[in-house]
Amino acid sequence: MRQRVVVFALFLGGLFQLSAPSALAQTRADCLTCHSDSTLTKEGPGKKTISLFTDEAILNKSTHAKLACVACHVGFKPDDLPHKATIEPVACLRCHAAAVSKHPFHRELAQAISSHQQPSVACTDCHGTHEVDSPRTAGSKFSAGHLTASCGSCHEREAEHFPASAHGKALAAGVKGAPNCLTCHRGAIAFVAGTADSLSIKRAQEQLCLSCHLNNPDVRARTSPTAGFISAYESSVHGAALRKGNAKAANCVSCHGSHDMKKGTDPGSFVSRANIPATCAQCHADIAKTFGQSVHGVAVQKGNSDAPVCTTCHGEHTILGPSDPQSRVAAKNVSAQVCSPCHTSVLLSGKYGLKSDRFRTFTDSYHGLAIRGGSIAAANCASCHSAHDIKPSSDPTSSVNKANLAVTCGRCHPGANERFAIGSVHISLSAQKEPLLYWVATAYIILIVLVVGGMFLHNALDFIKKSKRQLMVRRGLAEEEHVGHALYLRMSLGERLQHGTLLVSFVTLVITGFALKFPEAWWVAPLQRVSPSVFSIRSIVHRIAGVVMVLVSIYHCYYLFFVPRGKELLRDLLPTLQDFRDALTVMRFNLGRSTVRARFGRFSYIEKTEYWALVWGTILMGATGAILWFDNTCIGLLTKLGWDVARTVHYYEAWLATLAIIVWHLYFVIFNPDVYPMNLAWWKGTLSEREMHEEHPLELERLKENDTARANAEDDE
Repeated sequence: MRQRVVVFALFLGGLFQLSAPSALAQTRADCLTCHSDSTLTKEGPGKKTISLFTDEAILNKSTHAKLACVACHVGFKPDDLPHKATIEPVACLRCHAAAVSKHPFHRELAQAISSHQQPSVACTDCHGTHEVDSPRTAGSKFSAGHLTASCGSCHEREAEHFPASAHGKALAAGVKGAPNCLTCHRGAIAFVAGTADSLSIKRAQEQLCLSCHLNNPDVRARTSPTAGFISAYESSVHGAALRKGNAKAANCVSCHGSHDMKKGTDPGSFVSRANIPATCAQCHADIAKTFGQSVHGVAVQKGNSDAPVCTTCHGEHTILGPSDPQSRVAAKNVSAQVCSPCHTSVLLSGKYGLKSDRFRTFTDSYHGLAIRGGSIAAANCASCHSAHDIKPSSDPTSSVNKANLAVTCGRCHPGANERFAIGSVHISLSAQKEPLLYWVATAYIILIVLVVGGMFLHNALDFIKKSKRQLMVRRGLAEEEHVGHALYLRMSLGERLQHGTLLVSFVTLVITGFALKFPEAWWVAPLQRVSPSVFSIRSIVHRIAGVVMVLVSIYHCYYLFFVPRGKELLRDLLPTLQDFRDALTVMRFNLGRSTVRARFGRFSYIEKTEYWALVWGTILMGATGAILWFDNTCIGLLTKLGWDVARTVHYYEAWLATLAIIVWHLYFVIFNPDVYPMNLAWWKGTLSEREMHEEHPLELERLKENDTARANAEDDE
């Protein structure tokens, strides 16, 4: 018989030790005189007929076999036979008061006593009435081996699912540490709705699961995830939310289930690959719906085991929010850590016809380079393709469909128009895919090899020839011509300031420009460690240096056309046929084909070549730099392809200019044996008479003639 009792009456009997009549007054035999009759019934609550039949055989097997009936049934006079129809309910706690502190459900019992409420389960619901047996007795109703079936008499659904779960199978196999019903529900851990708030339930569930899977060595040794993997939940976005009091945050049971928990390798598990989207949809319904319509979601629904699911990208126990810099789906990590593993896979590319160069071409783009440099504002894969709603570009609803690119690009580039879609997004410099860009790059590479290679060969021959002559002079094998000790003005203060400004801006542009192209270089990495915002600082400094170079170039033009000394400078820098003859003379002399040395005026063909190359480079770099800077406007005018041409030219022109300065200019200013360790004209503004004699003999003669003519004129006066 199952009866539910009113708590107030149930416990008053135990708390106040209600007086029971003497067992001698009414023995069991006296009671069984009536209660052995199976026809004896009464009308219970709701006018339900209740049998009052008692089987003596059952009483004899009970742990209460030695007790007389009146030890439990009280509330009538011993001599009042037959007794009244309704007597007081049995008060189990009269004898079992210690159960309040020791019983598996003692918390619930204690709470019921203190609040005078009815417990969700009465003693007789589980232990029975006359057939009471100790759980310690082997084969008893609530012994360890019978718990599932016994609890299942009320909890039918749970009893149906638990044996098929990983816990149930382990329990049936006798695995040490396998949980049974009381392992999880002992102590009235309130898993039943309505007995506690959901936050308390979820926190209790989390701690309960960790008590075995993390803190029990026997269990931890048999589970395949490492302790670190399991404990990572507590630092995940879900664990952190739960600690902060978010009752809706997912805990272990939310994903793995409770009575039907199964291993992830089991197809029926909530956390098996195929079921992950549905499991996550319990909390993230809108995202799951969007994902289900994506190319990945459709593939998952078709049973494709290679298609990514939620945990593929977000992780499992280590799920972090996208704003966390350590998260796999953070802006700076999503391309390299989430998209790359699949979209660079040769196996998947061959299997599904994917283009395996997409990640490489992205990382070589401005967006990819910016992210590699530490930028979190630059577009990543998800910025264009979206995160959960990824669809092929052929799909009209895809964010990367040609018809939608203006809107997609417009999220970061205000004013984007349809010309943004003219040109490839993922650029591969091949003659077949990008012929224009390919030939621009190829032409520049050939030009760099020829020009810089020619410079290096020219300077190597010059170095060898001059070094031999200097060595012979030091050894006394050749005489050095004697010259005076006068100083001659080479660069005025204004010219030195122009040169210095150009020098600083050029070096700054080289460093900050190549820092973008090579963000992992050894000389760039320390800058990134200094500050996470170094990339934005780099771009600002680069633009400032570019503006400074353009401004000093504009001033230089003014100087050349409107200042007398500047006009003279321009005239002397103009190329002449003699420069070509001088170049041939130098080559013949350095190759040993002639003993005649070239004699230069104020500027040699070397300096003129460098000057006009600088003019050309400044114009080209300034123009392409402006196109790259004002990308929204310029792509709208020139198309994406035109912008990419400008970017290609800007990059290779930077290499040409940098190598030319290193190989050509630095040699003649520093490593030239005639001026080593340095020509200080850029600093002091003057050259010694010996330097003038070696490098500019014709200019020295002209200056001396002018000095003589000026002196004669003064004498005539």
